[in-house]
Amino acid sequence: MRKLVIADAEVMRLAIQQEIARSEESRYDHRLHGVLLVSQDLSCYQVADWLGEHPRTVERWVHRFETRGFAGLQEGERAGRPPRLTPRQMAAVDRALRKPPRSLGYAQTLWDGKLLAHHVAQRYGVPLGARQCQRLFHQLGFRRRKPRPVIAQADPAAQAAFKKTPPPRPRPRRGPLESG
Repeated sequence: MRKLVIADAEVMRLAIQQEIARSEESRYDHRLHGVLLVSQDLSCYQVADWLGEHPRTVERWVHRFETRGFAGLQEGERAGRPPRLTPRQMAAVDRALRKPPRSLGYAQTLWDGKLLAHHVAQRYGVPLGARQCQRLFHQLGFRRRKPRPVIAQADPAAQAAFKKTPPPRPRPRRGPLESG
């Protein structure tokens, strides 16, 4: 039988790995294949090379499979810092962000990270940084809006007087060329 060749194999390999990483089911199948290959006397290094993983990752899969069975290969809770706001507080922050800040007694007309950090600290006693609050905006489905500059409503005469470069002088009109 003739050897099959995939066109642009390196790019396709990366695309397939991204597709596997996209869903929980395919990641589970990927781990199953890794453990299956190790069970067929391949080393973790060989399996890792074939699957595009780190050998230590394959070792972890095998250990989890040996201790917890198939459940050890399922997607589980990932380690990480627990959220600072409870789900109830997040819902309240979402409701507050849907109102203008002035309706809650603030001087600003638009929400930003600093104002949200101040609001959360005052209302819930949870200190958050401005950057974390920007992530909260994104997590709650808000997008950044830049306020219109005040100069858009300025006096055109005052703007012309403020400009550094003078307006262009009109060119003198020349008459038809004379032959001479």
